Amino acid sequence: MRVVIAGAGSVGRSIARELLAHDHDVVLIDKSPGAMRVAQVAEAEWILADACEISSLADAEVESCDVIVAATGDDKVNLVVSLLAKTEFGVPRTVARVNNPANEWMFDESWGVDVAVSTPRIMTSMVEEAVAVGDLVRIFTFHQSGADILELTLPDDSPLIGARVGAVPWPLDTVLAAVVRGALPFAPTVDDTLEAGDELLIVAGREVDEEALQSLLVSAPPEDPGTGQVDVVDVTAIDESDLGPGADADGPEEVVAADEADATADAEDEAGVGDDEPLGGDVAEEQDPGAASPGDSAPSGGPDAPEASDAPEGERSEASPAVRHAGDAPPPLTDDRSTTPGDA
Repeated sequence: MRVVIAGAGSVGRSIARELLAHDHDVVLIDKSPGAMRVAQVAEAEWILADACEISSLADAEVESCDVIVAATGDDKVNLVVSLLAKTEFGVPRTVARVNNPANEWMFDESWGVDVAVSTPRIMTSMVEEAVAVGDLVRIFTFHQSGADILELTLPDDSPLIGARVGAVPWPLDTVLAAVVRGALPFAPTVDDTLEAGDELLIVAGREVDEEALQSLLVSAPPEDPGTGQVDVVDVTAIDESDLGPGADADGPEEVVAADEADATADAEDEAGVGDDEPLGGDVAEEQDPGAASPGDSAPSGGPDAPEASDAPEGERSEASPAVRHAGDAPPPLTDDRSTTPGDA
């Protein structure tokens, strides 16, 4: 791979040495003669020129390079170099150094920057990653896709301790890329369980809600009101004054007494208690009005002949008609004159 680096200062030279160690071709461009420390990076190609000039970039044959790195200490120069490389020479990949974090918002595609590297932000992320537990830290942002590499160390009270990776409801566009446990990094599977102190490296899309993600990893889930649990209330501890208007204020004793009364009434209904009087009245009412009464059916015996109502109580009980239903034929009449006193 052929790489052109604009800016031969300490940062540019360090990048050049790393790339040369990986067998890449490197070209260094700087307009300051004092920056020409060729002996420190002898394997690189050196050009003394202003990288903001199109002619200087043409001399460096930028159109044939794979990547251009704008690594000067001036944010304005880095933006101009990236814009010229992308628009005039069509360089596939541009990387720009951000010196002042306040200017980071300008380092995007509109200025031809594919990847912006903010040294202060990286250092801040490294410090937060080293000391923060339970906080989501943005390690790196891919400017072309907008995806982020996030890091979080699980605290001891995380609700995910002991949970399977496959059982965690990860948000959309979120991937758990690696877990660092102690000094051992590994690619997690769905059957791996999470432990306290695990360092999670997460790749998240630009639309991911980082607050919701941190809440998932750190905060306890809210109680589900539909868990089916039933609260048991001690009715003996309820004060009648606590009941609302129209509420039933019967205590346990009144409820038990009402239940016993209902049971007694049911037992009496089954035994037929209290049915004699209604049945006698019903029989009298159900007799056919056209049928002759016991007095009418007896032969004329004068005023001394007793009526059926004059029979002794015991005989009336024996002669009382049986219970019948509506529509049945009336019972036969009985002649009691032979047993009635005064017939002789």
